[in-house]
Amino acid sequence: MNAAAVTDFGPAENLRTMQLPVPIPGPEEVQVKVAYAGVQPADAAARAGWRLPGSSPSMPMVPGNDFSGVVTDVGSEVSSFEPGDEVLGYRMLGSYAEYLTVSADQLVPKPPSVGWAEAAALSASGQTADTVLDALRVTAGETLLVHGAAGGVGSMVVQLAWNRAAVVIGTASPQNHAHLRQLGATPVSYGEGQLERIREAADGPIHAALDASGQGSLHIATQVVPDTSRIATIADPQLAEELGLQMLRSDRSAARLGRLVDLVSTGDLQMYIRRIYPLAEAAEAHREIETGHGRGKVVLSIGGDL
Repeated sequence: MNAAAVTDFGPAENLRTMQLPVPIPGPEEVQVKVAYAGVQPADAAARAGWRLPGSSPSMPMVPGNDFSGVVTDVGSEVSSFEPGDEVLGYRMLGSYAEYLTVSADQLVPKPPSVGWAEAAALSASGQTADTVLDALRVTAGETLLVHGAAGGVGSMVVQLAWNRAAVVIGTASPQNHAHLRQLGATPVSYGEGQLERIREAADGPIHAALDASGQGSLHIATQVVPDTSRIATIADPQLAEELGLQMLRSDRSAARLGRLVDLVSTGDLQMYIRRIYPLAEAAEAHREIETGHGRGKVVLSIGGDL
């Protein structure tokens, strides 16, 4: 099968297409023919040499942790899926490939109303966003500040917070302000005077804050959120440690993913795909992700709309 993989950790150009054996499912696993794979900052970090928590990468290493596709084979102890089922799911590495194997409890059915590319982009950002809102204890009527609100995770946090009847202030580049208003957030520009603009937009207390952009945003969050236990980052672990703040990672489960799929299928959660790359251009997709800019999700088309 074709896969995008690295044989040495390093820059994006180390990620190239190669031929690898098709994986065979174990007793509790499912084999999936991949339609699309989501591209995450964590994928680029893994390619560069960062070890994902709980992973033990070997070479060649295939990045990628969320995907959509069709079941092609199941292990002897799997009864929840069968060949031909359309699914989406998550795993630790291995999604940038024409086939993958995954534990059956990390899959959920893909409804016909959810597109293949959107399904592939949902798990990582969606589950991270939902985890964040639980960890920050965001409830109806509260005000949440989101730094980097137009990105993959940020745009999901905005929508899920709005679904909880929270008020959201989101920092973003001016070209993304209309997008944030459409999602239900009050946009604020980056740059000099940002703190004053945030306070003016809030016109009252700010109860919690998420940093999804890095770039020192946690310093601003500590000046507007009194309770530091309700400030967190997914982008700046070093500064979080210095300031004694939370660094959050996704608490993933099929149950959480299934709830998000339901929201997408009913139109209560929108997926925004900013660009689709073919598998052969996975390195270019990583370069785009590593800029730290852009609206919505980047995905790889591997099998396409199956």
